[in-house]
Amino acid sequence: MSIFHLAYHVDDLDKARAFYGGLLGCTEGRSTETWVDFNFFGHQISLHLGPVFATRNTGKVGDHMVPMPHLGVILPQEEWQVLADQLTAAGLDFTLAPVTRFANMPGEQSTMFFHDPAGNPIEIKGFKDMSGVFAT
Repeated sequence: MSIFHLAYHVDDLDKARAFYGGLLGCTEGRSTETWVDFNFFGHQISLHLGPVFATRNTGKVGDHMVPMPHLGVILPQEEWQVLADQLTAAGLDFTLAPVTRFANMPGEQSTMFFHDPAGNPIEIKGFKDMSGVFAT
C-alpha cells in the first residue's frame, strides 16, 4: 500500500491543530514552530506556516462547481457517513453539504466539500464499493 504525502500552507497552526486534530480526528505527528504533520486518514499531510494558495470554483463535477485545486480522501461509505454526521452535528459550514452523486451509475459516490480555517478546500468521498473508485 502506498501512502501519499502532501505539504501545503496554513496561516495559523493552533487553528489547524483544532480543525485537523480536534474536528476531523486526525492524529498529530512531528512538528516544529513552523509546521505540523497529521495522519490524514492514513496519509501524511504537512501544514506549514505561509501564504495559502488561491482557489476558485472552476471544477465542474456532475451538477456542482467545486473548488480547485483541492485535496481529499476516499473512505468506505460507513466511515464517510460517520464523519459526515459528526461534521454536520458540529455545525461545519460546508461548501457542498454531504450528498450522493452519480446514483446508480458507475462511480456512485457520496461527497462533501468544506474548507479548513486557512481556506484550503477539502473533499471527502465515500464509496459503498471501493472497486468503483475508478469505474467508467
